[in-house]
Amino acid sequence: MKILVTGACGYKGSVLVPKLLARGYEVVALDIMWFGNFLTSHPHLRVVEGDVRNVDAIDLDGIDAIIHLASVANDPCSDLDPKLTWEISALATMQLADKAARTGIGRFIYASSGSVYGVKEEDQVTEDLPLKPISEYNKTKMVAERVLLSYTGDMAVQIVRPATVCGPSPRMRLDVSVNMLTMQALTRELITVFGGNQVRPNIHIDDITDVYLHLLDHPELTGIFNAGFENLSILAIAEMVTAIVPAQIAVTESNDPRSYRVNSDRLLATGFKPKKTVRDAISEIVSLYRTGKMTDEDRFHNLKWMKQMVAR
Repeated sequence: MKILVTGACGYKGSVLVPKLLARGYEVVALDIMWFGNFLTSHPHLRVVEGDVRNVDAIDLDGIDAIIHLASVANDPCSDLDPKLTWEISALATMQLADKAARTGIGRFIYASSGSVYGVKEEDQVTEDLPLKPISEYNKTKMVAERVLLSYTGDMAVQIVRPATVCGPSPRMRLDVSVNMLTMQALTRELITVFGGNQVRPNIHIDDITDVYLHLLDHPELTGIFNAGFENLSILAIAEMVTAIVPAQIAVTESNDPRSYRVNSDRLLATGFKPKKTVRDAISEIVSLYRTGKMTDEDRFHNLKWMKQMVAR
């Protein structure tokens, strides 16, 4: 099977692509490479530096499936340039889906976001609840989902709504909650928690990348799937970190009201089983940092790096 992975050099893609290659798949890795390329060369890997917005330049010849990870990730980065966010995360997704359908691609797996739910009071946020996105990032994900679902008569569409991902990757992100709080403890011995009571679902990066493999194995599983297995408050995560890395916790006010608990029973009913936890992610990051295999770099903070790119 030949698979096109967009955003392949990103946080998730840098973990997913090696897993696809280990399975014997041929992979075309498309990425704009704003944050670099951490993929190791492989005889079955072709890395293409390209912009997903330039759909005409994307070669789908021989492609059997698309795993579409490319987007402007997280709320602050999306708010930095809303027009760019809509072009990449919504318009380009529509154009790629249309080209895939016209080309006869049989599979399209899309990385949406659990944040499309917005603020929810329900204890069990299932895929059937209405979406109330409150940021540019959330809105583009919702729109892209709706566009992709319109192509279900042309190809198998599988949409994943991941929780906040945590754990190490060659292209690390230190601006997502678990990773960020762990690095703060390691480098400052002080964790700053904004609000603290907001509940967010979490998933280890090994598990979310395994979800994509699971869907590849099961083309009959179409539709939308939540993917998050630990609903934790930000303060609870900070306390988990300090149980491993001694640090103080400072709680300040937050202007981010997002709070939701996802239910992933639909995914679990397909036979998928998560293997790792938030505690595993914390321990792995601590181990890599203390052995010198992970550092706190600007390019691992999306907003900070994108602002520098704009300045350049």
